[in-house]
Amino acid sequence: MSILHRQSQIYINYSLKKFNISSAEYSFLMYLYRNNGATQDELSSYLYIDKAATARAIKSLEEKGYVIKSKDNLDKRYNRVYLTNKAIAYKDKIREAVWGWNKLLTKDIDPQDLDLIVSSLEKMVSTVENTDIKKELEGL
Repeated sequence: MSILHRQSQIYINYSLKKFNISSAEYSFLMYLYRNNGATQDELSSYLYIDKAATARAIKSLEEKGYVIKSKDNLDKRYNRVYLTNKAIAYKDKIREAVWGWNKLLTKDIDPQDLDLIVSSLEKMVSTVENTDIKKELEGL
């Protein structure tokens, strides 16, 4: 898994270089493409990224012209993050670049085997999402 993770970062960094987006930033855009106007807290929670790292990524994307931040109209404690026209214009190209990694990973896998892999990964994600990791570690 660690090899796949490292290689995915290399692939994504290279494929998104022309957009000036890093592997640390693209997942925020992917979430915002489905949930434009999400709060920074929502982004942190969904992506399992600490608030400081989220703030840095959003600041970087803002400086690059991909997002804008604004205070929530109902609760000024929250920042909402919105895609810019630039981010929307690049949406398909960015998704295509990222999807290339999935195509590369799965190109030599039979469809039936791929179904099993996807099903197994979904079960793993579900297990982790429904487990109190800190409590699990206390038992060690």
